[in-house]
Amino acid sequence: TAEVEANAVVWGSGQTHLMTGVKKPYTELIDVTWGDPQGAGLKPLTFARQVLAACLYPKLLNNERLPADVRQRAEGLLHECHGGSVGSYTDLPGIPQVARQISEFISRRDGGVPSDPDHILISPGGGGGGVRSGVLTPQPSYSLSVMSVVGLGGVPVPYQLWEEQGWEVQVEELNRALEAAEGECDPVALYVINPGNPSGHVQRRKSIQDVIKFASEKRLFLLADEVYQDCIYKENIEFLSYKRVLAEMGPPFCDTVELASFHSASKGLLGECGFRGGYVELVNMDPAVMKHVFTIFSKDNAPTPGQIALSVMASPPQPGDPSYPLYRTVNNVRKVHEVLNSLPGVSSHPVEGGAFAFPRIDLPPKAIQKAKDLGMEPDIFYCLRLLEDAGLFFTPGCEYGQKDGTYHVRYAKKRFHVEYKDLNTKIKQYYFSLAGFAS
Repeated sequence: TAEVEANAVVWGSGQTHLMTGVKKPYTELIDVTWGDPQGAGLKPLTFARQVLAACLYPKLLNNERLPADVRQRAEGLLHECHGGSVGSYTDLPGIPQVARQISEFISRRDGGVPSDPDHILISPGGGGGGVRSGVLTPQPSYSLSVMSVVGLGGVPVPYQLWEEQGWEVQVEELNRALEAAEGECDPVALYVINPGNPSGHVQRRKSIQDVIKFASEKRLFLLADEVYQDCIYKENIEFLSYKRVLAEMGPPFCDTVELASFHSASKGLLGECGFRGGYVELVNMDPAVMKHVFTIFSKDNAPTPGQIALSVMASPPQPGDPSYPLYRTVNNVRKVHEVLNSLPGVSSHPVEGGAFAFPRIDLPPKAIQKAKDLGMEPDIFYCLRLLEDAGLFFTPGCEYGQKDGTYHVRYAKKRFHVEYKDLNTKIKQYYFSLAGFAS
């Protein structure tokens, strides 16, 4: 998009200036636009890499320096790979053991709600095709998901999340969006992100129930993006999957509402973005349609290392296992909103989950006018100034959708465990450059 290109141009310009000795008020550029923890220097989890290493180089299975549970996991995975090698094609839609482990993980997560491994599809990403079918999509929303809808021939039908109530989903707004789509497309699905990206909101049970009832009444297929389900930060907040709430609602909802639930090894605690492993579980789908969906997925099977990463995510070391003491992780995400709310003109709701914060920025009128004079959105102008003056690379809120007259930035809070203090100091130190520029 034009916004991404504009940011990329200035990012490249900033890097070039630093390399060629052009004087800047900073010595390095800090990118907080992407939720790629390892790309920012965060070390991978040892258990995951040890299992991957043993699968890729099976001679390590005889090395007693590897913990016994690592060798046992690798042996089990290799046993279900053709020829005992990760270099072979895997069964479709994936390694059977991985599908079983994902199914068991889902059932544990959802308090014992059954999960059928035959209804789980493993994939590296999107696929398929379509006509001008409408998909209700939240604003703000993960921009690549919206672009995927368009790329598949669909029509995004935006509905606004209620910022004043912590980015809550409102049934009244869903009805408004559905009515607005009349004559433009045929809405067939409702896309939700929980925890929110970029909002960081975690839906409560009542909210999920209301969305499910709405989908049932309007005969919409529910698409639940739950890839940040392991990232819950606020005390007394519990992640509840759409599948669990649907099952606990009982008839007629539990056996009629169609649902696809997504999760990924790229997100959450594992953070293995480069291995491209994810899954979708299908609920209440017609068997004939399910067969067609499996055919589509079989054309784009997930790479074997990505499936191994999913195995580790779905079935991590347990208490008593040799790898458990090292595998345990500590949640080191700070309360970003407290720092952001301390800045003049910046406000942020408490971040409950996910990988991002989405604070609102109240720009000076002169800055808004200057942006318009330059032919750009005001929040793009803000991000460009912040990059030029402070070396901080944020993403403008217009990339994700926002209510007219409001401006935001997306902040990848999970990337900077080590640099966090310096990062927030720089935000405070250089925020005033924009006000000074526009005064």
